[in-house]
Parts: sequence; C-alpha cells; structure tokens
Amino acid sequence: MRHALALARRGLGNVWPNPAVGCVLVRCGAVVGRGWTQPGGRPHAEAMALAQAGEAARGATAYVTLEPCAHHGKTPPCAEALVRAGVARVVTALTDPDPRVAGRGHAILRPAGIEVAEGICEAEAREVQRGFLSRIQQGRPTLTLKLAASFDGRIATGSGESQWITGAPARRHVQALRLCHDAVMVGGETARADRPGLNLRGLGPVRQPVRIVVSTRPLPDLPAEGTGHGPLWQVAGRPEDFMVELGARGLTRVLCEGGGVLAASLLRAGLVDQLIGYSAGLVLGGDGRAGIGALGLARLADAPRFRLVETRRIGPDVMHRWLRD
Repeated sequence: MRHALALARRGLGNVWPNPAVGCVLVRCGAVVGRGWTQPGGRPHAEAMALAQAGEAARGATAYVTLEPCAHHGKTPPCAEALVRAGVARVVTALTDPDPRVAGRGHAILRPAGIEVAEGICEAEAREVQRGFLSRIQQGRPTLTLKLAASFDGRIATGSGESQWITGAPARRHVQALRLCHDAVMVGGETARADRPGLNLRGLGPVRQPVRIVVSTRPLPDLPAEGTGHGPLWQVAGRPEDFMVELGARGLTRVLCEGGGVLAASLLRAGLVDQLIGYSAGLVLGGDGRAGIGALGLARLADAPRFRLVETRRIGPDVMHRWLRD
C-alpha cells in the first residue's frame, strides 16, 4: 500500500478535479502492474495498472489508495474493471466519500467473490487525499499558506526589498511545492507590485498551476495562459465564498503565497489548513514588512493554532510545516 501511496503522490497538482490515486497489482509475491491517475484525471490508476498487467491480473491482489469508483462517467467504473480482470482480492486505504461512490465500489466487488480489505494505511492516505476530501466534505479545496521570512518574521525591508531573503535551495523547494498544488493564489496588491509569474520553472513539460488573484480592481498585465503559465482566474468577495467557488470549479489544493492582508483574511476565516514556512538566518527588525497582516486578536486563546509535523534544513534555511490543530 505504501508503494501505491507513493504512486498516488505523483498525481498531486496534476489531476484535479479527480483524486490522485495509486494502484499496485501483486501476484505470487511479484508486482505485475502499477498505475496512478494520469494528468487531467484520466485514465484512472486501476485502469493503468490493469493495462500493464494484462492476463497477469487474474488472481492478483490490487492495492488501491482510494475505493474504486462505481459510477459511469467519462470512463466505466473501475470496480467493474477489476471484476472483469479476475482480480482475487482488493485492499483499499480509504472509502471514497463522493456520494456517487461512498461504499458502492466495495459493494460491486464483494458479490463478485472478490475479497475486500479496507482501511490499510488510512492515516497516510488521508494526508495524500486531503485536498480531495476537503472539496467533497467541506465544499472547498484545502489551503496551504506559504511564507518565506527572516528570523524575526519579516518578508521585506521597510523600503520593500525582498529578493532574496531565502537561498536558492529554498526557492527550488517552493517550485516543488507549487508542483503538488492545483493553483497558486496571491492578493491583488502583490500581483500589482511584484507581477509574480506563479508558474513552474525548470521542471520540464508539466501542467502549470492555475493562477488566482484575489482582487476587486483590474489586474496588471500578467503573462498569458499557454506561455509557460497556467490559467489566470480573478476572484473577490469574502474568503469563505470564493474558496467555495474554487471548490465548485474543481480545485482540490490551493497554495497561497501572499500578501499579508490576504493571509490574515484567510486565517481569520479559519480557512488555512497548512502552514509552510521558510526561515532565513537574517534579522530585518521592526521596520521590516510583516508577512501577515493584523488579525485583531485580544487574547492568545483566539489565535489560530497549528501543530508542527515536519522540519527540515534546506540549504542555509529551515523549512517548517504545520497542520491546523
């Protein structure tokens, strides 16, 4: 199952609105087929693994990170494909909460004589599927807030100079972070002041993330879609509303990269699920620009709380990752 989860991660940021799923077929102790959800969401992981295995799938065990789909959409149900292939056993990590599935995939397999085991590596699978689960269960994508700052939490000098607070290795890591998100979001002031590319660079031919600018004002002249940049969407209004709108458009994972007013609004609304910080070993002082705007807190008990899940040295900087408590 951990092999299947590693395959599933290859689809993160590349398969929305579908979930990123991995599938491994094992027969007589050997892997005979493996697959993961392909760009744009199809073919599904099970279809890829079955095509690779061919006749070797008969009598095999399928390890799938999410319950096989049970509904007829643009492709036939994967649960029925597993039955037709003669798979003997299916092991899944998560039940699919999508109302079109929600146990129906497992219900197709069992009457066909296929042994089904559920909940294997469930916690790890939930982490991989966090965005998809958020869109189905909460109606919005999961949101990561990224901040690159000095030791004292400043993102620029008082005059606005910010390039570069963190080193090249941390900036490359941010590219990998963008790769596993469907979209990158900034506020209108950041878009007008910095004209950020919000794209993937130096990673070869990849599906570029959607660029989201939160603003009611006209946007600056930003690069057009198809010139090494993804689609450009402008949203406005209450964070709760535009996040639901993004979920309705199919997004599952959004990375917010600024600015401070937008970050504060998202935190106040309780919409930030994950914090990723890059801390550099320099101090800019109180006249430096804060990375997050005013939250209007009177008590510590009202502050948004997150729990540390990862810390890592990246070049001269430190990356730390936190999940909402």
